[in-house]
Amino acid sequence: MTNAIADIETSDMILVTGSNTTENHPVLSSFVKRAVLKGKKLYLIDPRRVKLADHANRWLRPFPGTDIAWINGLMHVIIREDLHDKTFVEKRTENFDALKLTVERYTPEYVEAITGIKEEDLVEVARQFATAPVATILYCMGITQHTCGTDNVKSLANLSMLCGHLGKPGGGVNPLRGQNNVQGACDMGGLPNVFTAYQPVNNDDIRKNLERIWNVSDMSPTPGLVATEMFNKAHSGDLKSLFIIGENPMISDPDLNHARKAISNLEFLVVQDIFETETTRMADVVLPSFCFAEKNGTFTNTERRVQRVRKAVEAPGEARRDWEIICGIATRMGYAMTYENSHEIYKEIAAVTPSYRGITWERIDKIGIHWPCPDETHPGTPILHTTQFTRGKGFFHPIEHVPPAELTDDKYPYILTTGRVLYHYHTGTMTMRTDGLNQLSPECFVEISDKDLGKLGLNTGAMVDVSSRRGKITAKLKVSSKAVEGTVFIPFHFANAAANELTNGKLDPTAKIPEFKVCAINIEPAA
Repeated sequence: MTNAIADIETSDMILVTGSNTTENHPVLSSFVKRAVLKGKKLYLIDPRRVKLADHANRWLRPFPGTDIAWINGLMHVIIREDLHDKTFVEKRTENFDALKLTVERYTPEYVEAITGIKEEDLVEVARQFATAPVATILYCMGITQHTCGTDNVKSLANLSMLCGHLGKPGGGVNPLRGQNNVQGACDMGGLPNVFTAYQPVNNDDIRKNLERIWNVSDMSPTPGLVATEMFNKAHSGDLKSLFIIGENPMISDPDLNHARKAISNLEFLVVQDIFETETTRMADVVLPSFCFAEKNGTFTNTERRVQRVRKAVEAPGEARRDWEIICGIATRMGYAMTYENSHEIYKEIAAVTPSYRGITWERIDKIGIHWPCPDETHPGTPILHTTQFTRGKGFFHPIEHVPPAELTDDKYPYILTTGRVLYHYHTGTMTMRTDGLNQLSPECFVEISDKDLGKLGLNTGAMVDVSSRRGKITAKLKVSSKAVEGTVFIPFHFANAAANELTNGKLDPTAKIPEFKVCAINIEPAA
């Protein structure tokens, strides 16, 4: 996030897209709802009529996979009506003329033909966003989980820069992280092409500095593979072994038939987790680890705030801390790696991570600090880009709409989109061990509109076979006001009717994220 969570309430106009905020981020959604109660405007643009629509001034429904078109449409109206922030554009950005040329043809009429969003609704949102003293954009995986996910995010950045809503309280472009330490994992170099703080592995000076600190030599400048690429390599037989930590890809990966074959091809699989999962059952070795409540450390949350985590209970059995397991393996492989405790590890993190350098264990004893925080006198940075962008001037990326990787046809006439429900998290590794949550959400369902139910000639609660070009599952039909004609939603938590048996493994070429949000399916009465 470019801004802090508390900033949401100070915004004059909130644009939420690709986010079922109340179910996926229930605490953060309370800031949005409080802002509305204070008279702030809320606009929701999403293929489903999620619960947040009840609080919105207007809900706009685009066809799945058409986000670039409606964002370009907003910018077309803003530029046509001379509503953009000319001072911000002139002083703090570049490549505006190229953007202007690209969005010129995205008239409201043209955008309605692509997205289904009515011309007058698009114009209303454009005017409200551009004329608001300050506006914020909140988005989640409904924007990123597409083959054009990276371009979707760049388009939202274009829109915010065009109106000068970056670098000030209440503004910004704010991705909502799906778990408590996703941001922290990325900050720590949990990506194949960077070290901590997104320092490129192919930068010679950065590698030499880390080699000196870690007393090693010849660190590779070659980026590794992201998870989806690893599975493709395992499927083809090029990758022989895999070490999975805290992930359950046999539920969460797209095209599970492909993932199952990939894992079966491995010569050696190690899984490190806190409970048995569908993936641990396929492992050669399972390493039991501590959960968050059994160890000390830090989390970095969605607003870049680094916070202390403290041990609350003792761990069971022979489980070990994740870092103890990793250090033990590294030592046995010839690199002696030992630490006294989590505090000692954090000191090293601060030493090798420029954006964390001023964040000490003691400074965050009571309240967290937002990175970047370059030294111990620095208060932290709740708002990014206040005076300039990381590269200096912000760069407008002219982007054209591209259709999803898979479209409907006579055989597969419905669009499937997947996601979470309020009561379960991710693959259910933890939440499905809770009786109360299982009572509230006991099984998979196929969320469908009443119009589509009528076309099928079935009743709500009927068991149906849902098939795609990759697989088939059987689940129960559920009519919902959230559903829109032609689009079906299935939660991906449930192993006995795994939505990812159906989803498309096509990847965004930059981020390598699968297109979970658009998949062509057919629905028939269960055989």
